[in-house]
Amino acid sequence: QVQLVESGGGLVQPGGSLRLSCAASGRISTFAMAWFRQAPGKEREVVAVISQGGTVRNFADSVKGRFAISRDNVKNTVTLQMNSLRLEDTAVYYCAANRRTVSGAVPTSGYDSWGPGTQVTVSS
Repeated sequence: QVQLVESGGGLVQPGGSLRLSCAASGRISTFAMAWFRQAPGKEREVVAVISQGGTVRNFADSVKGRFAISRDNVKNTVTLQMNSLRLEDTAVYYCAANRRTVSGAVPTSGYDSWGPGTQVTVSS
């Protein structure tokens, strides 16, 4: 397993932007990578997934058109660009890695490495 660490969370006003980064301790080129989030009192949900090579992406309906996911398999990092943030985007955001995947897959389950999370708060 790889160790994952998120950064970039914080407080932002509605309509603002944040960029989250996830740094891995080892190679992630054969892993599908994803961002999940969990708001208080709610279950954790997948936000965005990116395939091994970065050619396929999938997003939760609630963030489509506002969020973008990217990866750098040389630097072993994954980024979540969040634009037009809403109050309901407030949550702890987690980076996750899925080793049991194949090229082009964007799984929403089976993630076995997780970061500790970073808080994103959208408030006026």
